[in-house]
Amino acid sequence: MGKNKLRKFDEMTRMDCVMQYPWAVLQSHGFPLRGHWHSEYFKNSNPIIVELGCGKGEYTVALAKANPDSNFIGIDIKGARMWSGAKEAQTLGLTNVAFLRTDIELLTSFFAPGELAEIWITFPDPQMKKVRKRLTSTRFLALYRDVLNPGGLVNLKTDSPFLYTYTDLMARHNRLHITDQSANIDATHPGHPVLSIRTHYEKQWLARGLSSKFISMEAHSGAEQLEEPDEEIPYDTYRSYSRGYIQMPDLMAASEEQNPHKPTDQ
Repeated sequence: MGKNKLRKFDEMTRMDCVMQYPWAVLQSHGFPLRGHWHSEYFKNSNPIIVELGCGKGEYTVALAKANPDSNFIGIDIKGARMWSGAKEAQTLGLTNVAFLRTDIELLTSFFAPGELAEIWITFPDPQMKKVRKRLTSTRFLALYRDVLNPGGLVNLKTDSPFLYTYTDLMARHNRLHITDQSANIDATHPGHPVLSIRTHYEKQWLARGLSSKFISMEAHSGAEQLEEPDEEIPYDTYRSYSRGYIQMPDLMAASEEQNPHKPTDQ
């Protein structure tokens, strides 16, 4: 591990806004804030909103800055990335933001039933070949239902046509109430106070002519027993290349002729 990563990990151990609970630590120590985030950490009754796979924490921090009457928690397993958002939150003195380093699958170990108001999923890996790993799959939606309050929302923001289409089909197949959606946020929601927040990663996609998509749904609505949709969904062709080589939309077809390989999971 590089010295820079070691320095960041060391700094995070001293940041009040960061909690690090990989599986081994959770098993041996448990998590004392489960069910007590309002009273013991945030010291208020404001809604708690979680961003899953928060990366560098740009969206989590931006949401916390723009919404002082809500509390925000960024969750990711990648500590070196999370350091950036935690450092900014600490520098700005934000009291309505926290970061939790752990696996998303362990969500119910950190939050009691109904403790969360919303979940944000921003630009996740679409996991085109592995439905169980998609963060908007029925497997994960069942997990979200365990921690969201009765009107709790699951919000997806993505550049992936595949994941957007899949999530829309999954929601409709299970009769979930879709509260808002757009296949092109800039066209339908210009200047939106939340959707107009741009991460570094999102700016890169937009600069290449791709559009950001959004869908919001009520987790507790619809069918009690969730089922996966069975429709075939075309893969995102540009995902078949490494993140260092991203295709411009008008060059995709020509590139595919020269590189006729199937998409692989990132």
